[in-house]
Amino acid sequence: MSYTKEDIKRIAEEQNVRFIRLQFTDLLGTIKNVEIPVSQLDKALDNKMMFDGSSIEGYVRIEESDMYLYPDLDTWVVFPWVAQDRVARLICDIYMPDGTPFAGDPRGILKRSLLEAEEMGFTAMNVGPEPEFFLFKTDDRGEPTTELNDQGGYFDLAPMDMGENCRREIVLTLEEMGFEIEASHHEVAPGQHEIDFKYADAIKAADQIQTFKLVVKTIARQHGLHATFMPKPLFGVNGSGMHCHQSLFQGSTNMFYDEKDRLGLSQTARYYMAGILEHARAMAAITNPTINSYKRMVPGYEAPCYVAWSASNRSPMIRIPASRGLSTRIEVRNPDPAANPYLALAVMLKAGLDGIKNKTPLPAPVDRNIYIMTEEERLESGVPSLPSDLKEALDEMLRSDVVCEALGEHALAHFYELKEIEWDMYKTQVHQWERDQYLTLY
Repeated sequence: MSYTKEDIKRIAEEQNVRFIRLQFTDLLGTIKNVEIPVSQLDKALDNKMMFDGSSIEGYVRIEESDMYLYPDLDTWVVFPWVAQDRVARLICDIYMPDGTPFAGDPRGILKRSLLEAEEMGFTAMNVGPEPEFFLFKTDDRGEPTTELNDQGGYFDLAPMDMGENCRREIVLTLEEMGFEIEASHHEVAPGQHEIDFKYADAIKAADQIQTFKLVVKTIARQHGLHATFMPKPLFGVNGSGMHCHQSLFQGSTNMFYDEKDRLGLSQTARYYMAGILEHARAMAAITNPTINSYKRMVPGYEAPCYVAWSASNRSPMIRIPASRGLSTRIEVRNPDPAANPYLALAVMLKAGLDGIKNKTPLPAPVDRNIYIMTEEERLESGVPSLPSDLKEALDEMLRSDVVCEALGEHALAHFYELKEIEWDMYKTQVHQWERDQYLTLY
């Protein structure tokens, strides 16, 4: 929905809004906000609200900390779960004091990739994300435990799916906030859930992912549960992914569709896919940004480990869903919900556009179950693996001009620094597994 400043001020008064959260996202994908009383709404709508950027991960140094929040008026929403002294939200772009966009703003980074697509003649990148999550019980202090809320499986109903009521309330809340929900169901692992919402243009889709996470965690807390988007919270069961369906449009024409092609795929779609496959290993640090991400991407748990595509097989990294015409799209299956959605979409789009620019040839599809292929068979079929850990992914990222250019110098340097610290902390930590294995043996 589109709003003017006058619309927003009128709704705020009519619905007794007392506070507004000016929301943005840091480099690691964490939602941040500056909360202001409604008396400051005019100032915020005039792009005059300042904050300290040096306190935000991956932003700026203390000597250059003043930054401005420019609200996107179309992101205005009043939170349904606050009955009195109501709270509303506006998602903001980050600007420097001289009026230029901040180079390290994830939302701005996605806008740069979209501008490149526009210059190539594409008017929209449509994205349909599928973020999965787990529900865990909380203890008597409200702290999360690792005790699951249910023992249900794929598409189970109550009584096996004990998260059904919580999930239903999440859906109703999202709908009240303007989401068009397409499906809601229990996922494969116990305690795991998925709620699918209608595709949108890339910026709105990324905004919706962030809003979705906030709503899921908020409603889960009201049910005495803890929702987590951690990719692999439990050993021995499937992890959580965030499959990203995507297509490029020129006006009302889906540029991925060709009715004359055997698979209904245009040459543009094939070049785009080829670009994503070519840069998949380099993008992994962004699409799968945590140490834990790589514990999801192992054979046997439905997560894609291999760089390949197919129209009839879910084991490769890219799948072609059956719908055709305006719904023709590709499904990139390796991203997980820990990813910063703005950065993840930016690098995928950039990689796809690189494939279109260079007319990168698309490898043959792999219609076999890659999980049961031997390493020799995979090599013969030209199927490389995604990185096996965060360190390997970071090294691949630095070797890619395409991914580095998508992020920009500022975001690349700060993201790499933050992730290098994370890796160093992990590799020097002594883990319980090591104590269990070695403490009595040696």
